[in-house]
Amino acid sequence: MESLPIFMRIAHSRCLVIGGGDVALRKVTMLMKAEASIEVVAPEVCSELLALEAEQQIKITRAEFSPAQIDGAVLVIAATDDEAVNTQVSVEAKVRNIPVNVVDSPALCTFTMPAIIDRSPLVIAISSNGSAPVLARLIRAKIETMVPATYGRLASLAREFRDDVKAKFTTTQNRRIFWEKVFQGPIAELMFSGQEHAAKSALKDEIASGLDQQHGEVYLVGGGPGDPDLLTFRALRLMQQCDVCVYDKLVSKEVMELVRRDAELIYVGKARDQHTLPQEEINHLLVKLAKEGKRVLRLKGGDPFIFGRGGEEIETLMENGVPFQVVPGITAANGVSSYAGIPLTHRDYAQSCIFTTGHLKPKNSTQQNIVELDWVALTRPNQTVVIYMGLVGLDQICAKLIEHGLPATTPAAVVQQGTTLKQRVVVGDLTNLAEKTGLANLKPPCLIIVGSVVKLREKLAWFEPMQD
Repeated sequence: MESLPIFMRIAHSRCLVIGGGDVALRKVTMLMKAEASIEVVAPEVCSELLALEAEQQIKITRAEFSPAQIDGAVLVIAATDDEAVNTQVSVEAKVRNIPVNVVDSPALCTFTMPAIIDRSPLVIAISSNGSAPVLARLIRAKIETMVPATYGRLASLAREFRDDVKAKFTTTQNRRIFWEKVFQGPIAELMFSGQEHAAKSALKDEIASGLDQQHGEVYLVGGGPGDPDLLTFRALRLMQQCDVCVYDKLVSKEVMELVRRDAELIYVGKARDQHTLPQEEINHLLVKLAKEGKRVLRLKGGDPFIFGRGGEEIETLMENGVPFQVVPGITAANGVSSYAGIPLTHRDYAQSCIFTTGHLKPKNSTQQNIVELDWVALTRPNQTVVIYMGLVGLDQICAKLIEHGLPATTPAAVVQQGTTLKQRVVVGDLTNLAEKTGLANLKPPCLIIVGSVVKLREKLAWFEPMQD
């Protein structure tokens, strides 16, 4: 995030616009919506600005710019076609620590003007930090169609009763749950249909009745392989309404950014050999939090039921009578292979696919760690093998596959942080894949794909993120 998005109250405060043309007029119109006290400085001004002056909505100073004009302003906008003047305005405003915007010159700005969706008192602002204002406007147009004007009236209704709700419900959690019920239920529908008096009456009744006894719930949600665009709608909705989020290392930073901002975050690790909490303690933590009346998001990378130990967690929840929901996620095998351009099945190469985990296990206290897998099943012909968590034992895995009958020339690939902008792919065969992966210095999380379908990557690779 290059800039801090803030909303600034400027009602009845002096705002200065340098320039008198059409661009200045657009900025003045925006400032008028915020009820600013506006002064325009320019030797010549357009007829529309003159009309606003005649209506006593703005003040016009017909003069060239001088630094003293900035004094006392809370905000300055430079909208001239003279680069030297715009630069001088920027410099003088910055010296005085006054926020300044120079139209079409992001480098001279301390703030930029976003594309705005006005559903007052609900306001949505979209900014590209001056990089792509046309794109910001296109996104605004899309959101405009999704947010009807009645949302503004719904926000006004909430403002009217905000103090009553605060007095009735003493905790932030209960107030949040109450408003979520209002905004997603019959009261909101009454507002949307224009029945404002009925909505107000219903809201009064809802406040008077209070909340039913709150019972906690657990949302077991698959966060997918990393790209936040691969989340389901349901996953996103639950991520936005949770009170606490219990998450694993494999959940990407981009996905974590979509969890409700003020939710409590509890990291439980689950990296290889670095379990911040043992699984049994995680299970009981979920029970404890839910019994405190909290809505608990158990967020896992990939899918909870594919090497995610989700089954163990919901067994414990059921034993303790804790209600839960399960939201599947795109498992790494599907997401990562797709982004790597490697189909898991193809009628000319593989008619089946098998998933396994490649965790190393110590055979006994005197021997080195070894990989113990069903090698006979993994070396059947005409199939694709996808190995989770196998990077540490990759050399052993490749050797065992050859030992149990796969040709040494069988194509194989390792994909690091698949579906994200940090995705990297190393392709080889069973004889050299471990060496190539080591030379590339790949780090977990990685997925191993073995089989003839890997040959198709050269032809089908479509996702090639830019590397630093």
